[in-house]
Amino acid sequence: EQSQPLAQSIKDPGPTRTFTVVPRAAESTDIPPYVMKCPSNGLCSRLPADCVECRTNFSCVYGKPVTFDCTVKPSVTCVDQDFKSQKNFIINMTCRFCWQLPETDYECFNSTSCMTVSCPRQRYIANCTVRDHIHCLGNRTFRKMLYCNWTGGYKWSTALALSITLGGFGADRFYLGQWREGLGKLFSFGGLGIWTLIDVLLIGVGYVGPADGSLYI
Repeated sequence: EQSQPLAQSIKDPGPTRTFTVVPRAAESTDIPPYVMKCPSNGLCSRLPADCVECRTNFSCVYGKPVTFDCTVKPSVTCVDQDFKSQKNFIINMTCRFCWQLPETDYECFNSTSCMTVSCPRQRYIANCTVRDHIHCLGNRTFRKMLYCNWTGGYKWSTALALSITLGGFGADRFYLGQWREGLGKLFSFGGLGIWTLIDVLLIGVGYVGPADGSLYI
């Protein structure tokens, strides 16, 4: 009689317990992308604009000196003139928008699809970005209308020398990539000398340029 309850207790397992394992939150090791542009332990006032946040005053007078209160972004370390760690500092700059900066303070994408030698001179819309160490008001990336100004590697001195020496065979036109004109000069012996003389003058004054529309070096 006592063996039945014992056997019964062995056959019937107890209630099953379910344990839920909660994974630990992974520690964030992501480094902000702007940190790569920020020199470590440098002067705060020399940091690139991407490394700081400034309270700009758009009511300043254009062209006049102005000071802005700035704070370094997280994960950025910098010091003051006494090499002490610093978070808040002041930047001295000139009151002007980024698109009003001199051409030496920003970089623009040069287009190679427009003709530099044309009348009137062609222009194109370029995307420009302010250099890292320059501070200004507004967007640091802007669009600007620029004149076509690029070169394909052709030298004016080489073209002129070929026009003077081998112009009767069309060497100058071949060098500039103008194959049709070069063949015309070749089979006409430089237009009996007249075409050769005209090309010397046109290349000398820069009127005839490379066929791709670029400027001479």
